Amino acid sequence: MAKDFYSILGISKDTSPDDIRRAYRNLSKKWHPDKHKGEKEAEQKFKEINEAYEVLSHPEKKRMYDQFGTTGAPGEGSGSPFGGFDFSGFASGGFGNFSDIFEGVFGGDGRQSTAGRRTTPRELLLEIDFMESVTGVKKTFSLTRWRTCAACELITCSDCGGTGQVVRTAQSLFGVIQQSVLCRVCHGSGKVSRVSCSECKGEGRVQKREEVTVDIPAGIADGQTLRLRGEGDSAPHTQGSDDLFVTVRVEKDRRFKRDGDDIRSSTTLSVLDVLLGTEKSIETVHGTVELKVPAGTQPGQVFRLKGKGMPVLGTIRHGDQYVTVHVDIPKKLSRAERKLVEEWRDVGR
Repeated sequence: MAKDFYSILGISKDTSPDDIRRAYRNLSKKWHPDKHKGEKEAEQKFKEINEAYEVLSHPEKKRMYDQFGTTGAPGEGSGSPFGGFDFSGFASGGFGNFSDIFEGVFGGDGRQSTAGRRTTPRELLLEIDFMESVTGVKKTFSLTRWRTCAACELITCSDCGGTGQVVRTAQSLFGVIQQSVLCRVCHGSGKVSRVSCSECKGEGRVQKREEVTVDIPAGIADGQTLRLRGEGDSAPHTQGSDDLFVTVRVEKDRRFKRDGDDIRSSTTLSVLDVLLGTEKSIETVHGTVELKVPAGTQPGQVFRLKGKGMPVLGTIRHGDQYVTVHVDIPKKLSRAERKLVEEWRDVGR
């Protein structure tokens, strides 16, 4: 039985790509193996979330899944004599989504627009260190991507007459069906090269290695994705480019651990310091501050440093820092120290 990827991500079929991505980020953060070490159920859940996103974030895989319940060929994994078509719409008295059926007949070109073929959005990972996630940072990196060939001498496509669409006819369960589909010669652009271009060999686009700059905002969390409009690949013979999605990976820091918008850290004090009280210099992401430790502080006690946490993304607010106190109990005492402790014990009796 095919997995219900929509239920796994907690979304519906008409959820927008941005909301699909948002649901994936939230769930992958919740079920990340680092938060559930050794829990097999959590590992399986994390794998299912990634599998669901891999399909639903990819337009062609999503189309195949919506139509056939799988991303393989029509009819894969199904015993149905109709090759995997979903006829649930007929039971409700209608004929379902005819565009889905047409796509199965014509090979999936039915939904493409006359505006030209779009490419698959590019995605990449970008690593930053912990302090860069606190302050925000501008990163520049090199990326090889497709760019529209400037050397091509373009003319109107003779196959589609410049519309980017052609009418195709096919035999189906309902008889002969005609539908306008994407022109396979010009890929929906309505333009082709007059002669075979020496630069792109007729592809209509060339690969270029270019620099891309991304502004990473202060407060960004590990696994969050930034959308760079127009920084992805260009389709053949078209102006404009698809988007580039940059997922940020934040390196761990030995001093600080992020907890939402808050930061957690620890400090170690001597027995005398917790008994008598002291002031302790504490590192924060905003610099060093003095923490007043009252007399009688207990091991494991947590102190709050208000406003010393992470920047709250998109605001001027900050979270807090929580400092846990550990007590260094000496394993050995000198004779003088031991005598003092014994005298203290005797006084308390």
